[in-house]
Amino acid sequence: MPSDVENWKSEVYGNEIREHLFRFAEEGFDTIPDDERDAWFERFKWWGLYHQRNGQEGYFMMRIGTPNGVLEPGQLRVVGEIADEYARGPGTNPIFGDAYADYTTRQAIQLHWIELSDVPDVFEKLESNGLSTQQACGDSWRNIVGNPVAGKDGQEVIDAWPVIRDLNETFKGDEDHSNLPRKWKVSVTGSADGSGQGDINDLAFEPAYKEIDGEDVVGFNVRVGGGLARNEPRFARDIDVWVSPERVSDVAGGLSALFRDNGDREDRYNARIKFLVDEWGAEEVRETLQEEYVDFELHTAGRDVREEYTYNTGEGERNDLVGVHEQKDGKNFVGLNVLVGRMGAEDVLELADLAEEYGSGEVRLSQRQNVIVTDVPDSELDDFLAEDLLEHYSPEPSPFMRGSIACTGTEFCSLSIVETKNRQVRFARWLKENVDLPEDVEEFHIHLSGCTASCAQPQIADVSLRGMKTRKDGEAVEALDVGLGGGLGDEPQFARWVTQRVPVDEVPGALANLIDSFADEREEGESFRAFVDRHDDDELDELVEPEETSYEDPMMHNTKMTWYPYAEDDSMDAKPPAPADD
Repeated sequence: MPSDVENWKSEVYGNEIREHLFRFAEEGFDTIPDDERDAWFERFKWWGLYHQRNGQEGYFMMRIGTPNGVLEPGQLRVVGEIADEYARGPGTNPIFGDAYADYTTRQAIQLHWIELSDVPDVFEKLESNGLSTQQACGDSWRNIVGNPVAGKDGQEVIDAWPVIRDLNETFKGDEDHSNLPRKWKVSVTGSADGSGQGDINDLAFEPAYKEIDGEDVVGFNVRVGGGLARNEPRFARDIDVWVSPERVSDVAGGLSALFRDNGDREDRYNARIKFLVDEWGAEEVRETLQEEYVDFELHTAGRDVREEYTYNTGEGERNDLVGVHEQKDGKNFVGLNVLVGRMGAEDVLELADLAEEYGSGEVRLSQRQNVIVTDVPDSELDDFLAEDLLEHYSPEPSPFMRGSIACTGTEFCSLSIVETKNRQVRFARWLKENVDLPEDVEEFHIHLSGCTASCAQPQIADVSLRGMKTRKDGEAVEALDVGLGGGLGDEPQFARWVTQRVPVDEVPGALANLIDSFADEREEGESFRAFVDRHDDDELDELVEPEETSYEDPMMHNTKMTWYPYAEDDSMDAKPPAPADD
């Protein structure tokens, strides 16, 4: 029997949602019938709108898709202007203020406190500047990710940007691929550093060489069935296919259609393609693709460059794209660290100014929630690096700042169990001031996810933190599970969850004790991930020794049971004023 969501989608879905969305925007939020709200909120996701959590009725998070994280000249300014005008809500965040943009782990942008009545105006401004929320959420093709500096990176094997652009133009809005069993996450990268993070995507195209007619041709190997969500992480499986750039769209469409036709539409928990690959095996996926979904002979896999992957490994030269890097044209791209991916609206606008003054105006977003200013000539580099804004968004941050990633948390998300963004900022600042990593360790990744949905990608971090609840001194408090040793690279591995339900105010002390033990007991030159590998779970649990310290956490109470974690009166009864239907 189809799930409720499948029944809702069978009535209205895809592009046709837009006219209903605009009708409700004109008539008012309260005109959405109470017994239909779950259905409409599910459908609105297809146009990039998530209704915010309980207590924030009438307000939405809006996600803007930016394929491969590319913001063309002028587009970042548009985002800043929309954030400034339309994303100011009734709750003020004590660290980030009341208007900001969130850069996501999928190279997209999220805005909060969006009122339904403003959606048509926001859409008009976005779309007139080449931006869109279409399929930024929902059961369809999501924002396509990859190496954000594709086409400019001096280290890339093949320029993947034309391929990504073609896939985006082909499948966004395509009715044949608009209603899939669940989300469809695609990664395409031409870089030898692995910055596309293909291993954790439903479909990944990774650079590879294939000998054809006696010549080495560069294209992509294909992997299928990766993902992190809930407690069922998978790395994408190799299906023994190499594809030329010209055929990527055919193979991607074939696999999307295979998933559309064979994915589970009765149980949404099992609806991701990773479970279909589990059931069929990679060989049957390849055979079905060949026999039913493409009309040309598939090549077998080519020679990959995975042994060169260093992105998000905790070590190596290209662990992320922060810092100054030379482009293939001799100019530079400068990666700026955005702590937990959040930037105030005023800072967004100032960064847009700086990108125009010192570069081409183009800005790109990475999967580590950071921003990259491209096309900075050597003659302008020193002046750009001296700008005051870069004191807050540094190209040379502390490892604890550089490695911090956090999801939305209970501030807006109904799934989250704990507060995340402000907490991870406080964690990073406390660790920077109180804990010393070994001198040769420049990268240390700490990812905080508010629940098991894994939006902060905790399983691929040195230290993984996951929202839970526990009791301390007789009181219910927010807590975190601790996992260790995750990362990507040529031999990716998921973190091992070794310690459960640490009260949040004892987490910094636990991390300090862990890092001290790592510094004292590591072998010469040993990475943290290698250190974790040679200890069993019980040994690691002993190293993660919770401890109260000078760190104080203002949000230990159950922030899920408040209308806004940072409000002076934060009970559920003290809801914000309803949005105006103007």
